[in-house]
Amino acid sequence: MPIKPKKPCAKPGCPNLTDGHYCEKHKAEAEKRKAETNKFYDKHIRDKQAEMFYKSKAWVAARQQALIRDNYLCQECLKQGRITRADTVHHKIELKRDWSKRLQLGNLVSLCAECHNRMHSRG
Repeated sequence: MPIKPKKPCAKPGCPNLTDGHYCEKHKAEAEKRKAETNKFYDKHIRDKQAEMFYKSKAWVAARQQALIRDNYLCQECLKQGRITRADTVHHKIELKRDWSKRLQLGNLVSLCAECHNRMHSRG
C-alpha cells in the first residue's frame, strides 16, 4: 500500500506538513483545547449515567470489538470511496433513546472525528 502524502497542519497559517491533523508544534495545543471541550461537555451536557458508562470496561470492550470489526476504518468515508482511520465509535441509536442497545455491536459504527461531528450536527 503506498504511503499517504503529508498534508498541511490544520492550524490556520501554519506551513508545516504532517501525517495527522496538526504538526508536532500545534498538536499539544489542539489536545488541550479538545480536553477542555470534553470537560465542559461532561460537566454540563452529558448525564452522569452516560459518563460512567463511557468509562466502563464493558464499553471499552464493545468499542474495541466495533473497531476491529470495521478494520479501524471510518464507515461513512468508505461509503464515499475514501479511506480514513476511525477514531470514534458511534451509537446509531443514542443512549438517551434506548439504553438497552448501548453494547449491541449492531448499534455501533466506527467513524472518523469529522464524520462523527457531522452525524451529531444533523440533529
